[in-house]
Amino acid sequence: MPERSRAELERALHVVEARLRGRIDLETLFTRAQLLDRLGRSEDARQGYVEVLRRDAAHFGALNGLGTILYKAGLTNDATTVYLAAVSKHPENAIAHANFAYMLLRGGDAARAREHYAIALQLEPGNLEAHRGLALALEALGESDAAQEHRAAGFAAAPLTAIPFRGTGQPVRVLLLVVAGSGNLRADEHLDDRIFATTKLVVEYADRVAELPPHDLLFNAVGDADNSSAALDAAEAVLVRTRAPIVNAPAAVRATGRATNAARLRALPDVVAPRIESVEKSALLAADACVRLEAQGWQLPLLLRSPGFHAGSNFARVDRWDDLATVAQALPGTTLFLIAFVDVREPSGEVCKYRVMSVGGRLYPLHLAIAPQWKVHYFSAQMSERADHRAREACFLSDMRGTLGARATAALERVAETLALDYAGIDFSLDAAGRAVVFEANATMVVPVPDADPRWEYRREPVATIRAAVRRMLLTKANRLDAEPNPSG
Repeated sequence: MPERSRAELERALHVVEARLRGRIDLETLFTRAQLLDRLGRSEDARQGYVEVLRRDAAHFGALNGLGTILYKAGLTNDATTVYLAAVSKHPENAIAHANFAYMLLRGGDAARAREHYAIALQLEPGNLEAHRGLALALEALGESDAAQEHRAAGFAAAPLTAIPFRGTGQPVRVLLLVVAGSGNLRADEHLDDRIFATTKLVVEYADRVAELPPHDLLFNAVGDADNSSAALDAAEAVLVRTRAPIVNAPAAVRATGRATNAARLRALPDVVAPRIESVEKSALLAADACVRLEAQGWQLPLLLRSPGFHAGSNFARVDRWDDLATVAQALPGTTLFLIAFVDVREPSGEVCKYRVMSVGGRLYPLHLAIAPQWKVHYFSAQMSERADHRAREACFLSDMRGTLGARATAALERVAETLALDYAGIDFSLDAAGRAVVFEANATMVVPVPDADPRWEYRREPVATIRAAVRRMLLTKANRLDAEPNPSG
């Protein structure tokens, strides 16, 4: 559907609805759903797409539109199901494969995502989104040279992307700086297109002298300091051409690399930050590696991690010196992080790993993951199976300070102040003394919406609170609190 003003869209909707009062027609129903979607009436549009699919379950436009609405609402499982249906019913459609691949990639299945992106490009070689997504999938799979080829194909000629505004009032114009590869925070979760008119600029491919798009706020979404040094340089080059307020200044992000963070946070009272050093993989493969590490004060067990990866991928534990070379060799990259292991098991043998978000310097509890293994992430923990674990998490979400204690809470507040980021997350555990054992603190952490399972009802309000806090922080930065939605509306 071509770009039209809101008034034109409203007039078109009026005409279409008048036509439907005379006769129900499938394509007219679909046009109505599209118009509602473009006008930002998401729930009405969702129902409209469903109505089309009741009459024709294979209608591609309705499948694609419904999947996108579900994705924007944070219902990723439902969106993935709908996009899969689109692929199954329209295997010749490049857009269907690209959308499904995107959901696979977000879910951590880079191998299957690569397959579907490749199919999309076979069907439509010039599909920019497929090139961009395939670059991310290949990067996750360690195929950096091939990833760079598709990255250039996807971004070199089109580094700017404008997201259509669907609101009714004066939009808050955001210039969103992103990196072409992985390492961005998921800003789309917070930039409601009924409030914000967003233009994405891929900083590595940005014209260094061209005038920037009009904007009220500059949001730096480049969040991975270890994997995006050149992109942060490019982001800083953009800053000299704007006087707009800045969210997550690149200089502050740069200081959140794992090793740098560990060193500076360790100096804070009541913060335990495991020792982290970047080492050449070749040094770990040398015959005298174990002797040298012991001489430097390293003890077993210790952890090895490839830079630039998240969610526990390419992250391994070494329990015997004899296994050091084997574990190191299996990890991708020429440099690795050497990380001291801190045992934070409770007397039960379980590990509790908390996450709080720092928004505008204020802390908000997001989740508690409990698991029997040392490597804990929410998606791999035993939360869905254990009502007692969910009860503990609910206590944390309703009373963060009471759960953590004054000592750890104050320590986390110092961490947030040290980060100096407008938006960040902190992953941590507690030690026996009640101190905060900080594993990671940076801008890349996400605030996912819980799925529809009633077991997660207690998590919905805390997530909504964080998202509202992020929105208000952005509007405050832009001096546009007038754009804050009416809570009753």
